[in-house]
Amino acid sequence: MTSAQLGDVTIEYEVDGPDDGEAMLLLMGLGTQLVAWPEDFVAGLVDRGFRVIRMDNRDIGLSSKTEGPVPPRSALFRGFAHRRYARSDYVIADMAGDAVALLDHLGVERVHVVGVSMGGMIAQQLTIDHPERVLSLCSIMSNTGNRRYGAVSPKLLPTMAMGMSAPRPEDPEEAARLGLEGFRLIAGPHFDADEVGAAVRHAVSRNVNPLGTIRQLLAIQASPDRTPGLRSVTVPTLVIHGLLDRLILPSGGVATARAVPGSKLVMFPDMAHDLPGPRRAEMVEEITRNAARARRSSASARG
Repeated sequence: MTSAQLGDVTIEYEVDGPDDGEAMLLLMGLGTQLVAWPEDFVAGLVDRGFRVIRMDNRDIGLSSKTEGPVPPRSALFRGFAHRRYARSDYVIADMAGDAVALLDHLGVERVHVVGVSMGGMIAQQLTIDHPERVLSLCSIMSNTGNRRYGAVSPKLLPTMAMGMSAPRPEDPEEAARLGLEGFRLIAGPHFDADEVGAAVRHAVSRNVNPLGTIRQLLAIQASPDRTPGLRSVTVPTLVIHGLLDRLILPSGGVATARAVPGSKLVMFPDMAHDLPGPRRAEMVEEITRNAARARRSSASARG
């Protein structure tokens, strides 16, 4: 892994795969580091010839942390109530800008973009703001920013509220335990405690920054609805969602697919807010097919 100084922000990243492969940028979700991408998922994309780029979003992992006063938890609850009450040091568009700056640093002109949850929001915004840089888009278990679709399940809200009100853990073992339980809460029937536990412990050994998760959540709350921008997206687009997702209800995936003309929607009945092991090979195959659509579109345009 290595880091890049991109203006005022330092971004930690990792690149796997052949130097001459088509670039594919993987963007992870809220409070989650680049090491959370399952090894077999990354290896599957590398095996198909892609040059896979992963990054820690700002405020998480080994990327730079925002300075300034600690946002009060009351700010989160106000942001949940209505977007106009949300206040943040940055928004999703700024995080998309970080990704583009990293591509510039790596000398990558165009890229296939794949994002999970908040990473899907960043991927969507990157495609809207920088269409000339994107070959294809894949948005996984995410939403458009329209609060009518893809909200948190009411059954999950009390637990989330308790979690946001709890003291921030400073002990690494306690942080790892809480992290594992958090992933268990939103995962589906294929939850693998050993695999997820190892990934969480790895993440904790790199960096623990609960405040970063709060800042990122505020950025989500303060960001505008992406639906109008998504209607202008012309690159091949794949939307993947789990029917068991309670953190971002399946309507979020449906709304995303409806917003992007010609997009493909894949809904897995045994997937929640996770990347279930038995479905990863199918996801890699769908992403590869979507990337191939971009190559065919480019060839047609040239011909």
